[in-house]
Amino acid sequence: MGQLGCILSVGIILTTVVYCQRTGVRPRPKRPKVVTPPPVIEPTEPNHATTLPPPFPPGPPSVFPDCPRECTCPTIYPNALYCDSRNLRVVPIIPSRIHYLYLQNNFIDSLPEKAFRNATELRWINLDNNRISNKKVDKKVFDTLTSLLFLYMEKNRLEEVPSNLPSSLEQLRLAGNQISKIPSGAFSKLQNLTLLDLHRNKLTDRVLNKNTFKGLKSLMQLNLAHNSLRKMPPTIPKHIFQLYLDKNSIKEIPNGYFNNFHHLMFLRLNFNQLTDTGIPNGIFNVSSLLDLHLSHNKLNAIPSFNRKLEHLYLSHNHIEKINGTEICPYPVSKIDLLFNDLEKLPRLRYLRLDGNSLQQPVPMDIMMCFRLLRMIVL
Repeated sequence: MGQLGCILSVGIILTTVVYCQRTGVRPRPKRPKVVTPPPVIEPTEPNHATTLPPPFPPGPPSVFPDCPRECTCPTIYPNALYCDSRNLRVVPIIPSRIHYLYLQNNFIDSLPEKAFRNATELRWINLDNNRISNKKVDKKVFDTLTSLLFLYMEKNRLEEVPSNLPSSLEQLRLAGNQISKIPSGAFSKLQNLTLLDLHRNKLTDRVLNKNTFKGLKSLMQLNLAHNSLRKMPPTIPKHIFQLYLDKNSIKEIPNGYFNNFHHLMFLRLNFNQLTDTGIPNGIFNVSSLLDLHLSHNKLNAIPSFNRKLEHLYLSHNHIEKINGTEICPYPVSKIDLLFNDLEKLPRLRYLRLDGNSLQQPVPMDIMMCFRLLRMIVL
């Protein structure tokens, strides 16, 4: 029985193995542990496109405790604050000791009053090449700046001349904006202003009226070049020294326009639409005039001018001939009698006529009249 029992046991085991192989039953393997990977955070794009570079990181601490970290306060200029070209978005709080403030070449779009509240001694502010618009200029931002002399806001997004400007201003530079409006009385309190620069804006004839520049009793230089003027501006201050009207569409100058301009020395009217009929005879006979620019117009002849004029620019017109007898302030036959009196001799030294239909040689009567002439460009 012992041997028989062993044989029966082996047989049962073999039968079980064969059955399992035929029926495909396999022992179940153990399930591996499921490891959940950490979530992947995808980078998100900003809601609006931006091309602005990031602001510069704060600099090292200054010897001046009140110096904004995003600016520089040089020890050799304790009254100056340099915040220019730093990709700033806002104006930092200006310390009270500052006289000269440089904020040009940034991305500043507003002028809040609180930034300038303590800066009552400011003399000079440079805000050129930013993004400042009228809507974000605080109405009271200039109220405390009673010592301000120079305000530069060129190449911004201004659509009109700012209001409530300090009466202490001597220079106001607003070129390269989008100014198409000058509020009534904008300049009425600027009695100390000597320079007003409005070139490269969107000024038209309807913007300027007889009261626009009223109150500018000290104005010496007015720049209205690169605008959309078709007429000479009305009521220019009579004491002006320099007047720039290049790159407009001016067709004529009213008769007597420059009467009583006893200080006008530089007049620029290049790139306009002036013709011979639009220039009254003797209009440039201004005793103080030294420099006259009439290039890139539609002139057929050289207009008359006063004997003290030293530089005359007439390039790129329609001039075909020169008549020295007509433009000479005196009869050519009498010039020799004046040669010993330099005060009375015609003072023309530089004459530019290139871009016209002229040919050499230069007429002899020109040389006989203008004895001080050093260069003619044909």
